[in-house]
Amino acid sequence: MTHTTPPLRRIGLYANPVSGRGRGLAAASQLRGILADSGHIVLDVTAQSAAEARVRTADAVRSGAIDALAVVGGDGTAHIGTNACAGTDVPLVVVPAGTGNDNARSLGMPRRDIPTIARYITLGRTRRVDAGRSVTTEGDRWWLGVLGGGFDTIVNARGRTLTALHGTPRYLAAVALELPRFNGLPYAVHVDDQRRDTEAMLVAVANGGTFGGGMKVCPDASMTDGLLDVLILHKIGRGEFLKVFPKVFSGGHVTHPAVEILRGRRVRLECDGVDSQADGEDFLPLPVDLEVVPGALAVVAP
Repeated sequence: MTHTTPPLRRIGLYANPVSGRGRGLAAASQLRGILADSGHIVLDVTAQSAAEARVRTADAVRSGAIDALAVVGGDGTAHIGTNACAGTDVPLVVVPAGTGNDNARSLGMPRRDIPTIARYITLGRTRRVDAGRSVTTEGDRWWLGVLGGGFDTIVNARGRTLTALHGTPRYLAAVALELPRFNGLPYAVHVDDQRRDTEAMLVAVANGGTFGGGMKVCPDASMTDGLLDVLILHKIGRGEFLKVFPKVFSGGHVTHPAVEILRGRRVRLECDGVDSQADGEDFLPLPVDLEVVPGALAVVAP
């Protein structure tokens, strides 16, 4: 449901300085100018590192200094904004300016249309979406789109070394480099009262439906249904994997007999020696306990 909020006059603005090879900073500059011309007060919380960005955005939200937080960049930038705003009434504005932009896509945010996004902010129309959470001894950790632990984590790590490529081509190149040495991993996957013990190529826990720049890993996942979709790609040979993998762009992979999708409110992933990633960012080592929090995040979105 869309709501009209009190005027979003004070806007915190964080731009990832490396997103989209400079597109993030350019988009943020354009947004800042339009908002200022419309009578908004813009508080710049841009930082030079992700660690500093997490601190500055969270401080701006919790201090009451802003009425909304706009983050300009890719999925990792949306991840920072989600961790700042989830569990509060301060709405998040995800401005796509990265290479994947899966979270912005799930929210229906337009690409390369800063005036329209500025108009959404001025109108103050917000809605609430679900967010994933892991409660740790160091505090809550949130994510917005897709969390995984296994082959996708390995691919993400390799992708960061392929600096000449960006977006989906980088992801595909990393898959090609890592697949020959990957043999599957032993998992215990708990979804509410269900348990699966299996060797798997990939386990993904989805609040949003896509990752890797439009790969529909869990095509029926919704940010408003109060559930997490859990995809298990049980172990298959590399040749079969190469047949299945291209279908992820259409969602057709879900009909393969090695693909299983479960749904639930709580998920536990167990796999020794594996780290998880969420929204393309390093998250927590497995085992990890996860839950969906319905309506945890207010967003400015169509």
